Amino acid sequence: MAVILIFFVAHWYLSLFFQTFFLHRYASHKAFTMNKFWEKVFFVLTWIFEGSNYLSPYGYGVMHRMHHAFADTEDDPHSPKYDETIWNMMWKTKTIYSDIANRKLIPDSRFTEGVPQWEAFDKFARSWPSRIFWAGIYITIYAVYAQYWWLWLLLPVHFLMSPIHGAIINWFAHKYGYRNFEVKDTSMNFLPFDFLMMGESYHNNHHKFGNRPNFGGIRWHEIDPTYQVIRVLNRLGIIQIAKHKQMTIDDIQKQRAA
Repeated sequence: MAVILIFFVAHWYLSLFFQTFFLHRYASHKAFTMNKFWEKVFFVLTWIFEGSNYLSPYGYGVMHRMHHAFADTEDDPHSPKYDETIWNMMWKTKTIYSDIANRKLIPDSRFTEGVPQWEAFDKFARSWPSRIFWAGIYITIYAVYAQYWWLWLLLPVHFLMSPIHGAIINWFAHKYGYRNFEVKDTSMNFLPFDFLMMGESYHNNHHKFGNRPNFGGIRWHEIDPTYQVIRVLNRLGIIQIAKHKQMTIDDIQKQRAA
């Protein structure tokens, strides 16, 4: 049982890390830079840890830029304001993402400029043989180590992990939580201490300062785990953090008092 639970938690957080670090903060927002060698390394690591859920950095990056540009409008790729259920939103998101990744939808250049592309690898990583390969690994691990029937209930989550990560933020963080900033959309900070989504749930902060590498840091309890890893990678010279103003709650209060 312990092996399955460890595997599940490891897959959850490692998949989530590469989604927020590489797809979101790098591909979408260029919160930091890296050279082409490390970019390709992170392409491969994203494939390994997202596995059967691998998302194209190009497809994700372009779609997420569209989300920021059109947040909570009819042109938003995913908005609870215009989708009746979370399932409708997830299906709409999948359709738009697939059209972008497959080059069936050609967006404005402002959404594609600088988004990392490695078409040959993307085509392989998103292929059915790749997805089936990873599915086989997941099923084998459960067949060997799942001692109780109820552990098998976790298996489907492995196949939907990346969409689940996205849905949690794109649905719940536009409905529930608190706001540090009044912005033109419904984004909220879903968790006061983000132990579940590695900083992604500080969604209101992120919609205010889209290019900041640190999604937390506004209030004392807003600790962004992914940003701590980013700081280490920056010190090692693997990435270079772009310079952005680190606004605190004191700055906000001064602005409100002015």
